[in-house]
Amino acid sequence: MKRVINYSAGPAAIPLEVLEQARDEMLDWQGTGCSVMEVSHRGKEYDALHHETMDLFREVAGMGKDWHVLFTTGGASSQFFMLPMNYLGEGKQADYIVTGNWSKAAVKEAKRYGKISHPANMELEGEVFKAIPKPGDLKFNPAAEYVHYTSNNTVCGTEWFYTPDTKGKPLVADMSSDIFSRPMEFNKHSMIYAGAQKNLGPSGVTVVAIKDDFLAKAKDDLPTMLSYKVFKDKESMFNTPPCFSIYILNLVLRWLKKNGGLEAMGKTNDAKQKLLYGAIDGSNGFYTGLADRDSRSWMNIDFKNPSPELDEKFIKEAKAAGIVQTKGYRSIGGIRLSAYNAVSLKDVETTVAFMKDFQKKN
Repeated sequence: MKRVINYSAGPAAIPLEVLEQARDEMLDWQGTGCSVMEVSHRGKEYDALHHETMDLFREVAGMGKDWHVLFTTGGASSQFFMLPMNYLGEGKQADYIVTGNWSKAAVKEAKRYGKISHPANMELEGEVFKAIPKPGDLKFNPAAEYVHYTSNNTVCGTEWFYTPDTKGKPLVADMSSDIFSRPMEFNKHSMIYAGAQKNLGPSGVTVVAIKDDFLAKAKDDLPTMLSYKVFKDKESMFNTPPCFSIYILNLVLRWLKKNGGLEAMGKTNDAKQKLLYGAIDGSNGFYTGLADRDSRSWMNIDFKNPSPELDEKFIKEAKAAGIVQTKGYRSIGGIRLSAYNAVSLKDVETTVAFMKDFQKKN
Protein backbone atom coordinates (compact mmCIF):
# COMPACT_ATOMS: atom_id res chain seq x y z
CA MET A 1 0.00 0.00 0.00
CA LYS A 2 1.31 3.43 -0.94
CA ARG A 3 0.12 6.48 0.99
CA VAL A 4 1.08 9.96 -0.19
CA ILE A 5 1.34 13.30 1.59
CA ASN A 6 -1.99 14.82 0.58
CA TYR A 7 -2.37 18.62 0.48
CA SER A 8 -5.78 18.58 -1.21
CA ALA A 9 -7.89 21.61 -0.28
CA GLY A 10 -10.97 19.41 -0.13
CA PRO A 11 -12.03 16.70 -0.04
CA ALA A 12 -8.94 16.55 2.11
CA ALA A 13 -6.83 14.02 3.96
CA ILE A 14 -8.51 11.97 6.69
CA PRO A 15 -6.47 10.55 9.61
CA LEU A 16 -5.07 7.13 8.71
CA GLU A 17 -6.29 5.69 11.99
CA VAL A 18 -9.85 6.69 11.07
CA LEU A 19 -9.59 5.17 7.59
CA GLU A 20 -8.24 1.92 9.02
CA GLN A 21 -11.10 1.62 11.51
CA ALA A 22 -13.67 2.33 8.79
CA ARG A 23 -12.00 -0.34 6.65
CA ASP A 24 -12.12 -2.90 9.45
CA GLU A 25 -15.80 -2.15 10.18
CA MET A 26 -16.92 -1.89 6.57
CA LEU A 27 -18.61 -5.29 6.37
CA ASP A 28 -19.66 -5.75 9.99
CA TRP A 29 -20.32 -2.61 12.02
CA GLN A 30 -20.87 -3.14 15.75
CA GLY A 31 -21.80 -6.78 15.26
CA THR A 32 -24.75 -5.98 13.02
CA GLY A 33 -23.40 -8.04 10.13
CA CYS A 34 -23.93 -4.93 7.98
CA SER A 35 -22.01 -1.83 7.01
CA VAL A 36 -23.05 1.39 8.73
CA MET A 37 -24.32 2.36 5.25
CA GLU A 38 -26.77 -0.53 5.30
CA VAL A 39 -28.49 -0.25 8.67
CA SER A 40 -31.68 1.72 9.27
CA HIS A 41 -31.20 5.27 10.45
CA ARG A 42 -34.16 4.56 12.78
CA GLY A 43 -32.42 1.58 14.37
CA LYS A 44 -30.92 1.70 17.86
CA GLU A 45 -27.32 1.25 16.64
CA TYR A 46 -27.34 4.19 14.27
CA ASP A 47 -29.43 6.34 16.62
CA ALA A 48 -26.78 5.94 19.32
CA LEU A 49 -24.01 6.90 16.87
CA HIS A 50 -25.97 9.92 15.63
CA HIS A 51 -26.51 11.41 19.08
CA GLU A 52 -23.03 10.52 20.30
CA THR A 53 -21.63 12.50 17.35
CA MET A 54 -23.66 15.56 18.35
CA ASP A 55 -22.39 15.25 21.93
CA LEU A 56 -18.79 14.75 20.80
CA PHE A 57 -18.96 17.85 18.61
CA ARG A 58 -20.16 19.95 21.54
CA GLU A 59 -17.54 18.43 23.83
CA VAL A 60 -14.60 19.06 21.48
CA ALA A 61 -15.79 22.64 20.87
CA GLY A 62 -16.49 23.33 24.56
CA MET A 63 -20.14 24.12 23.85
CA GLY A 64 -22.91 23.90 26.42
CA LYS A 65 -26.35 22.34 26.08
CA ASP A 66 -27.69 25.67 24.79
CA TRP A 67 -26.05 24.72 21.47
CA HIS A 68 -27.86 22.49 18.99
CA VAL A 69 -25.82 20.44 16.51
CA LEU A 70 -27.51 19.85 13.15
CA PHE A 71 -26.42 17.59 10.29
CA THR A 72 -27.42 19.08 6.94
CA THR A 73 -26.49 18.38 3.33
CA GLY A 74 -25.57 20.50 0.33
CA GLY A 75 -22.21 21.64 1.68
CA ALA A 76 -21.48 25.03 3.20
CA SER A 77 -22.76 26.53 -0.06
CA SER A 78 -26.32 25.56 0.89
CA GLN A 79 -25.91 27.49 4.14
CA PHE A 80 -25.24 30.59 2.02
CA PHE A 81 -28.98 30.70 1.22
CA MET A 82 -30.39 28.69 4.14
CA LEU A 83 -29.10 31.19 6.71
CA PRO A 84 -30.65 34.34 5.17
CA MET A 85 -33.81 32.39 4.28
CA ASN A 86 -34.26 31.63 7.98
CA TYR A 87 -33.49 35.14 9.25
CA LEU A 88 -34.06 37.74 6.58
CA GLY A 89 -37.02 38.91 4.52
CA GLU A 90 -38.80 42.12 3.65
CA GLY A 91 -37.16 45.10 5.32
CA LYS A 92 -34.49 43.03 7.12
CA GLN A 93 -30.73 43.53 6.85
CA ALA A 94 -27.50 41.65 7.58
CA ASP A 95 -23.78 42.38 7.70
CA TYR A 96 -21.34 40.29 5.65
CA ILE A 97 -17.58 40.79 6.02
CA VAL A 98 -15.94 40.01 2.67
CA THR A 99 -12.48 38.47 2.87
CA GLY A 100 -12.40 35.96 0.03
CA ASN A 101 -14.16 34.07 -2.74
CA TRP A 102 -16.47 32.09 -0.48
CA SER A 103 -17.65 35.07 1.55
CA LYS A 104 -18.44 36.74 -1.78
CA ALA A 105 -20.48 33.69 -2.73
CA ALA A 106 -22.36 33.92 0.57
CA VAL A 107 -23.19 37.57 -0.14
CA LYS A 108 -24.57 36.70 -3.58
CA GLU A 109 -27.10 34.34 -2.02
CA ALA A 110 -27.95 36.56 0.96
CA LYS A 111 -28.88 39.46 -1.34
CA ARG A 112 -31.86 37.41 -2.53
CA TYR A 113 -33.46 37.73 0.91
CA GLY A 114 -32.51 41.11 2.36
CA LYS A 115 -30.33 44.19 2.26
CA ILE A 116 -26.65 43.36 2.78
CA SER A 117 -23.98 45.73 4.04
CA HIS A 118 -20.25 45.16 4.52
CA PRO A 119 -18.43 46.07 7.75
CA ALA A 120 -15.30 45.55 5.62
CA ASN A 121 -14.55 44.41 2.09
CA MET A 122 -10.96 43.29 1.57
CA GLU A 123 -11.15 42.67 -2.17
CA LEU A 124 -8.39 44.30 -4.20
CA GLU A 125 -8.40 44.85 -7.94
CA GLY A 126 -8.84 41.65 -9.93
CA GLU A 127 -10.59 39.60 -7.22
CA VAL A 128 -7.43 39.49 -5.11
CA PHE A 129 -7.59 39.11 -1.33
CA LYS A 130 -4.48 39.36 0.83
CA ALA A 131 -5.56 40.39 4.32
CA ILE A 132 -8.04 40.18 7.18
CA PRO A 133 -9.42 43.54 8.40
CA LYS A 134 -8.11 45.02 11.61
CA PRO A 135 -10.62 45.19 14.50
CA GLY A 136 -10.80 48.98 14.31
CA ASP A 137 -11.66 48.89 10.60
CA LEU A 138 -14.96 47.05 11.06
CA LYS A 139 -18.05 49.27 10.68
CA PHE A 140 -21.21 47.43 11.66
CA ASN A 141 -24.78 48.23 10.65
CA PRO A 142 -26.89 48.70 13.81
CA ALA A 143 -29.94 47.43 11.91
CA ALA A 144 -28.33 44.10 10.98
CA GLU A 145 -30.03 40.89 12.13
CA TYR A 146 -26.66 39.14 12.26
CA VAL A 147 -23.01 39.48 11.19
CA HIS A 148 -21.46 36.82 8.94
CA TYR A 149 -17.80 36.13 8.21
CA THR A 150 -15.63 33.32 6.81
CA SER A 151 -13.00 32.36 9.37
CA ASN A 152 -10.48 30.94 6.88
CA ASN A 153 -10.15 31.61 3.17
CA THR A 154 -9.01 28.52 1.31
CA VAL A 155 -8.34 30.25 -2.01
CA CYS A 156 -6.28 33.26 -0.94
CA GLY A 157 -4.76 31.74 2.20
CA THR A 158 -5.90 34.21 4.87
CA GLU A 159 -7.37 33.47 8.29
CA TRP A 160 -8.96 35.31 11.21
CA PHE A 161 -7.03 35.13 14.48
CA TYR A 162 -9.48 37.21 16.52
CA THR A 163 -13.25 37.09 16.93
CA PRO A 164 -15.06 40.15 15.55
CA ASP A 165 -16.72 42.23 18.27
CA THR A 166 -20.19 42.84 16.83
CA LYS A 167 -21.42 45.01 19.73
CA GLY A 168 -24.04 42.44 20.67
CA LYS A 169 -25.24 41.42 17.21
CA PRO A 170 -25.47 37.64 16.58
CA LEU A 171 -22.24 36.42 14.98
CA VAL A 172 -22.30 33.67 12.35
CA ALA A 173 -19.17 32.03 10.93
CA ASP A 174 -18.46 29.76 8.00
CA MET A 175 -15.65 27.70 9.57
CA SER A 176 -15.43 25.05 6.87
CA SER A 177 -11.67 25.15 6.42
CA ASP A 178 -10.25 25.82 9.88
CA ILE A 179 -12.77 24.34 12.29
CA PHE A 180 -11.16 22.35 15.12
CA SER A 181 -7.65 23.24 13.93
CA ARG A 182 -6.97 25.10 17.20
CA PRO A 183 -8.92 26.50 20.18
CA MET A 184 -11.45 29.12 19.04
CA GLU A 185 -13.99 31.32 20.77
CA PHE A 186 -17.01 29.32 19.64
CA ASN A 187 -19.17 30.64 22.45
CA LYS A 188 -18.84 34.21 21.18
CA HIS A 189 -20.84 33.10 18.15
CA SER A 190 -24.54 32.49 17.72
CA MET A 191 -24.06 30.01 14.89
CA ILE A 192 -21.21 28.29 13.08
CA TYR A 193 -21.26 25.94 10.12
CA ALA A 194 -18.73 23.82 8.28
CA GLY A 195 -18.65 21.44 5.36
CA ALA A 196 -16.99 18.30 6.70
CA GLN A 197 -14.57 17.65 3.86
CA LYS A 198 -11.56 19.53 5.20
CA ASN A 199 -11.06 18.92 8.94
CA LEU A 200 -14.09 16.85 9.95
CA GLY A 201 -14.35 13.95 7.52
CA PRO A 202 -15.68 13.26 4.03
CA SER A 203 -17.97 15.37 1.91
CA GLY A 204 -21.69 14.73 2.28
CA VAL A 205 -22.47 16.26 5.66
CA THR A 206 -22.39 19.87 6.82
CA VAL A 207 -22.39 20.57 10.54
CA VAL A 208 -24.43 23.52 11.77
CA ALA A 209 -24.13 24.47 15.43
CA ILE A 210 -26.67 27.04 16.59
CA LYS A 211 -27.51 28.59 19.95
CA ASP A 212 -30.96 28.39 21.49
CA ASP A 213 -31.59 32.13 21.53
CA PHE A 214 -30.60 32.58 17.88
CA LEU A 215 -32.58 29.54 16.78
CA ALA A 216 -35.67 31.00 18.45
CA LYS A 217 -35.55 33.95 16.01
CA ALA A 218 -35.62 31.72 12.90
CA LYS A 219 -38.73 31.68 10.73
CA ASP A 220 -41.39 29.01 11.10
CA ASP A 221 -42.99 29.10 7.63
CA LEU A 222 -40.19 27.59 5.52
CA PRO A 223 -39.93 24.49 3.36
CA THR A 224 -39.30 21.56 5.67
CA MET A 225 -35.77 20.77 4.57
CA LEU A 226 -34.66 24.41 4.73
CA SER A 227 -35.81 25.14 8.29
CA TYR A 228 -33.30 25.15 11.15
CA LYS A 229 -36.17 24.63 13.57
CA VAL A 230 -37.24 21.46 11.77
CA PHE A 231 -33.68 20.12 11.80
CA LYS A 232 -33.51 20.77 15.54
CA ASP A 233 -36.97 19.38 16.36
CA LYS A 234 -36.43 16.25 14.24
CA GLU A 235 -32.80 15.87 15.44
CA SER A 236 -31.57 16.02 11.82
CA MET A 237 -33.56 12.90 10.97
CA PHE A 238 -36.69 14.21 9.26
CA ASN A 239 -35.37 12.33 6.24
CA THR A 240 -32.50 9.87 5.92
CA PRO A 241 -29.30 11.65 7.00
CA PRO A 242 -25.90 11.07 5.32
CA CYS A 243 -25.17 8.17 7.65
CA PHE A 244 -21.72 7.18 6.40
CA SER A 245 -20.41 10.77 6.45
CA ILE A 246 -21.71 11.19 10.02
CA TYR A 247 -20.05 7.90 10.99
CA ILE A 248 -16.67 9.11 9.70
CA LEU A 249 -17.26 12.47 11.44
CA ASN A 250 -17.79 10.49 14.66
CA LEU A 251 -14.48 8.67 14.20
CA VAL A 252 -12.63 11.93 13.47
CA LEU A 253 -14.07 13.55 16.61
CA ARG A 254 -12.97 10.54 18.66
CA TRP A 255 -9.51 10.83 17.08
CA LEU A 256 -9.34 14.53 18.01
CA LYS A 257 -10.38 13.82 21.59
CA LYS A 258 -7.95 10.91 21.93
CA ASN A 259 -5.06 13.04 20.68
CA GLY A 260 -5.48 15.92 23.11
CA GLY A 261 -8.32 17.92 21.63
CA LEU A 262 -8.00 21.42 20.24
CA GLU A 263 -5.13 22.49 22.50
CA ALA A 264 -2.87 19.73 21.18
CA MET A 265 -4.10 20.19 17.60
CA GLY A 266 -3.38 23.91 17.81
CA LYS A 267 0.20 23.30 18.95
CA THR A 268 0.81 20.86 16.10
CA ASN A 269 -0.73 23.14 13.48
CA ASP A 270 1.28 26.09 14.80
CA ALA A 271 4.48 24.09 14.43
CA LYS A 272 3.47 23.04 10.90
CA GLN A 273 2.74 26.57 9.69
CA LYS A 274 5.97 27.90 11.21
CA LEU A 275 7.98 25.32 9.28
CA LEU A 276 6.21 25.99 5.97
CA TYR A 277 6.27 29.78 6.18
CA GLY A 278 9.82 29.57 7.48
CA ALA A 279 10.83 27.76 4.30
CA ILE A 280 9.12 30.45 2.21
CA ASP A 281 10.53 33.43 4.11
CA GLY A 282 13.97 31.86 4.40
CA SER A 283 14.30 31.21 0.66
CA ASN A 284 15.95 34.58 -0.14
CA GLY A 285 13.05 35.49 -2.40
CA PHE A 286 12.89 32.21 -4.32
CA TYR A 287 9.45 31.51 -2.86
CA THR A 288 6.97 34.39 -2.53
CA GLY A 289 4.08 34.19 -0.08
CA LEU A 290 0.78 35.58 -1.38
CA ALA A 291 -1.01 36.70 1.82
CA ASP A 292 -0.01 39.53 4.15
CA ARG A 293 2.10 38.08 6.96
CA ASP A 294 -0.26 39.05 9.77
CA SER A 295 -3.18 37.38 7.96
CA ARG A 296 -1.53 34.15 6.83
CA SER A 297 -3.66 31.03 7.11
CA TRP A 298 -2.38 28.06 9.08
CA MET A 299 -4.48 25.78 6.89
CA ASN A 300 -3.83 26.99 3.34
CA ILE A 301 -0.27 28.07 2.61
CA ASP A 302 -0.13 29.90 -0.74
CA PHE A 303 3.09 30.86 -2.50
CA LYS A 304 4.73 31.12 -5.92
CA ASN A 305 8.02 30.10 -7.45
CA PRO A 306 10.02 32.64 -9.52
CA SER A 307 8.06 31.71 -12.68
CA PRO A 308 4.90 29.81 -13.74
CA GLU A 309 7.17 27.26 -15.39
CA LEU A 310 8.86 26.54 -12.07
CA ASP A 311 5.44 26.29 -10.41
CA GLU A 312 4.56 23.51 -12.85
CA LYS A 313 7.92 21.85 -12.31
CA PHE A 314 7.42 22.03 -8.53
CA ILE A 315 3.99 20.36 -8.81
CA LYS A 316 5.32 17.59 -11.05
CA GLU A 317 8.42 16.84 -8.97
CA ALA A 318 6.49 17.01 -5.70
CA LYS A 319 4.08 14.39 -7.03
CA ALA A 320 6.98 12.17 -8.02
CA ALA A 321 8.24 12.53 -4.44
CA GLY A 322 4.87 11.47 -3.02
CA ILE A 323 3.62 14.98 -2.21
CA VAL A 324 0.36 15.57 -4.07
CA GLN A 325 -2.38 18.14 -4.66
CA THR A 326 -0.01 21.12 -4.47
CA LYS A 327 -1.41 23.14 -7.37
CA GLY A 328 -2.74 26.58 -6.45
CA TYR A 329 -6.33 27.65 -7.03
CA ARG A 330 -7.10 28.21 -10.73
CA SER A 331 -7.63 31.98 -10.44
CA ILE A 332 -4.37 32.51 -8.53
CA GLY A 333 -1.92 29.89 -9.70
CA GLY A 334 1.25 29.07 -7.83
CA ILE A 335 1.34 26.50 -5.06
CA ARG A 336 -1.19 25.81 -2.31
CA LEU A 337 -0.41 23.45 0.56
CA SER A 338 -3.56 22.74 2.54
CA ALA A 339 -2.11 21.50 5.81
CA TYR A 340 -5.30 20.36 7.52
CA ASN A 341 -5.35 18.33 10.73
CA ALA A 342 -4.68 14.97 9.08
CA VAL A 343 -1.42 16.26 7.56
CA SER A 344 1.15 15.33 10.19
CA LEU A 345 4.14 17.30 11.42
CA LYS A 346 6.35 14.61 9.88
CA ASP A 347 4.59 15.15 6.53
CA VAL A 348 5.39 18.86 6.74
CA GLU A 349 9.02 18.21 7.66
CA THR A 350 9.31 15.99 4.56
CA THR A 351 7.70 18.72 2.46
CA VAL A 352 10.04 21.42 3.76
CA ALA A 353 13.02 19.23 2.93
CA PHE A 354 11.66 18.87 -0.62
CA MET A 355 11.13 22.65 -0.88
CA LYS A 356 14.69 23.38 0.18
CA ASP A 357 16.08 20.80 -2.24
CA PHE A 358 13.94 22.16 -5.07
CA GLN A 359 15.15 25.69 -4.38
CA LYS A 360 18.78 24.56 -4.35
CA LYS A 361 18.42 22.78 -7.71
CA ASN A 362 16.56 25.62 -9.40
